[in-house]
Amino acid sequence: MSRFLVTVRLPEPAMTMLSEAGHVEVPAHRLTRAQLTDACASREYDVVVPQLTDTFDDSLLASAAIRGISNYAVGYDNIDVAAATRHGILVGNTPGVLTDATADLAMLLMLATARRCVEADAFLRTGRFTGWEPELLLGSDVTGAELGLVGFGRIARATAQRALGFGMTVRYASRRPVPDSELGALAGRVQRAPLDELVRDSDILSVHVPLNEETHHLVNATTFKAMKPSAILINTARGPIVDERALVDALRDGEIAGAGLDVYEREPTVVDGLADLPNTTLLPHLGSATRPVRTTMARLCAANAIAMARGERPPHLVNPEAWRA
Repeated sequence: MSRFLVTVRLPEPAMTMLSEAGHVEVPAHRLTRAQLTDACASREYDVVVPQLTDTFDDSLLASAAIRGISNYAVGYDNIDVAAATRHGILVGNTPGVLTDATADLAMLLMLATARRCVEADAFLRTGRFTGWEPELLLGSDVTGAELGLVGFGRIARATAQRALGFGMTVRYASRRPVPDSELGALAGRVQRAPLDELVRDSDILSVHVPLNEETHHLVNATTFKAMKPSAILINTARGPIVDERALVDALRDGEIAGAGLDVYEREPTVVDGLADLPNTTLLPHLGSATRPVRTTMARLCAANAIAMARGERPPHLVNPEAWRA
C-alpha cells in the first residue's frame, strides 16, 4: 500500500484521491524541520506532499528515504531540486493553474494602492468621513500609466492583457526578446526594455520572476532610488525578490509612492514597520486563493503523488533527470 505524508490537509478532491490510493497521514501540528527530516528518513512514507513553507534542502534530502515530493504549489523554491535529483527523488508541482487568478490579484494591488483603498476604507470605518472634499485621499491614475513588468512569463503576460484593458502602456524586461509568434494578442502592443530603463520610467513596477540566486533582492535600495517618487511597486511573485527592509525605508523616505504586496521575504513574518505604513496594500499570499484554482491545484498535486508512489512518471514532473536515472 502506498504511504503519503501530507504536511497540511489539502482541499478536496486531493484527500479522497490519496486515501483511495493508499494510507494518508496528516500531522496534528505543523512539523518542525527536525520532525520533517526524521519523517523523510523514517522509511514510513513513499511520498511527501508539502507546502511552500516546508523546506527540503540538501542535508534533509541526503537522508531521505522517499520516492517523491509533490509540492502543493506552482513554485518549488522551497526544494533543492538539484539535490533531489542527485538523490533520485522526484519533484512535482502544479503548473498552469493560477495564471489568471494571480494576474487578477496583481491588478487588484495596482488599483488598490494607486487609489489608496486601504487608507480610504480605514478612514471611513473609523468615523473620520464627514463628507466629500475636493482633496480628500487623492490617489494616482492607473489609466494612462506606464506599467513595467519585471519578467514576462505566463502571469506577466496575463497581467499585461488586463493592464492594456485599463489603457496602460506596457513594457517588460526579460532575458530574451519574445517573438511576436509567442505573444498572440499582445503582439505589437507591448515593448521590451532594459531593466534599468524599465525601473526608471515605470509608474507601476510589477515583479514576475522566479526566485533563485540571481533574483534574490533583485529589487533593492538601488532600484528604489532609481524609480520615480510617484511610482508604485507590486509583488505577487516571491517575497525575497524584494529587499523588504530597503522597501520600508524607500516608502518612509518618499523615494517611491506606494507598494502592493502579496508575498513577503520571511513569510509569515513581515519586516518591522511595513504594516504601519499607510501607503501599502498588504495581502496574506492570496494569489491562488480562489476555490476553483485551489481545487485544481489539489487534484494535480494528488495525481503527482499517486504516480510517484506507484513508480510511474508523474504528470507534472519538475526534474525529469531523476526519472531517467
